[in-house]
Amino acid sequence: MVFNSESLGLTKGAEALLRDLVHERTGLFYENGNFDMFIEKLAPLVISRGFQSFLDYYYLLKYDTGIEEEWNQVINALSVQETYFWREIDQLKAFVNEVVPLHFSVPRAEPLRIWCAASATGEEPMTIAMLLEENGWFERAPIEIYATDASTKAIEKGKSGLYRERSLRNLPSHLREKYFTEEQGLWRISPKIQSKLKWALVNLVDPVKTAPFASAPVIFCRNVFIYFSDDTIRKIVRLFAQRMPTPGYLFVSVSESLLRMTTDFNLEEIGGAFVYVKR
Repeated sequence: MVFNSESLGLTKGAEALLRDLVHERTGLFYENGNFDMFIEKLAPLVISRGFQSFLDYYYLLKYDTGIEEEWNQVINALSVQETYFWREIDQLKAFVNEVVPLHFSVPRAEPLRIWCAASATGEEPMTIAMLLEENGWFERAPIEIYATDASTKAIEKGKSGLYRERSLRNLPSHLREKYFTEEQGLWRISPKIQSKLKWALVNLVDPVKTAPFASAPVIFCRNVFIYFSDDTIRKIVRLFAQRMPTPGYLFVSVSESLLRMTTDFNLEEIGGAFVYVKR
C-alpha cells in the first residue's frame, strides 16, 4: 500500500522533526533520497494509532511517557533484517583461524567474549558458532557469544531458530545437513548451536546498555553503520574503544570504512581479511 504523506499531514517542518527524533533515539538516519522509504514504513504506525497526521505521532514519541513499546514498534518497522548464513565468510574464518588461537595462546581465566552487536535474526552469530564448533573450540576453551539487536521482532525470530531457504543460500551443503533439519518448509538450526548464543535487546545509541557488552575483546558490528550518520558512528566507535581491552578486534562489513571516523583503531590485515584493531 502506498501512503500519501500529505493526507497524513506531513509538512516540511514535521518531516525534519520526525526524522531527527528517530535519528536521535535509534541512530537510523534517512537522507532526502531515502525519506519516502522512511515515511512508507512509519505510516502504518501512525494510522494504527488513529492519528490524522505525522505531527501527532511526533508529539507522542517526543513527549509521552511510558511508550517504550511504541519505540520498539518504530525500530521493528525501520530495521533492515536482510542477512544470511556464511555472509562475508572470509572475515569470520580469519577470526576463528587467527584471532581465536592468538587469544588463547596466553593462559586466561575469563572466557573469550564475542559480541555480535547488530545480529538481526542471528545468522551471523550462529555462523560464528558453527565455525567454532567445526574447529573444536568449544571443547578446548571457554567461549561466550552475545547476540544483540535493537529490534524485538528480530530477536524473537532469532530465538525461534527457524529460517527460510533464503537465509541458507550461501551455506555449504554439508553444514546444512549437519546443523539443520527441515520443518514445514523452514529450516531449524541445531539446538547445540542455538544454545551457544546469549540474546539481549540493545540499542547501539544507548550508552548505558551498550557499555557492558562493549568490554568484549571481539566485536562484530557489520552492515549496520551504513544506516547511521557519521556523528552517530563516531560516538559508537568511541564507546567501543573506551571499553574494549587491548588488543581488541572490531569487525565491520567490507563495505564500511572507519578510517575517517576514528584514530583509536588500526586497520590491519589478519588471515586475508581486514580488521580494526585496538592496540
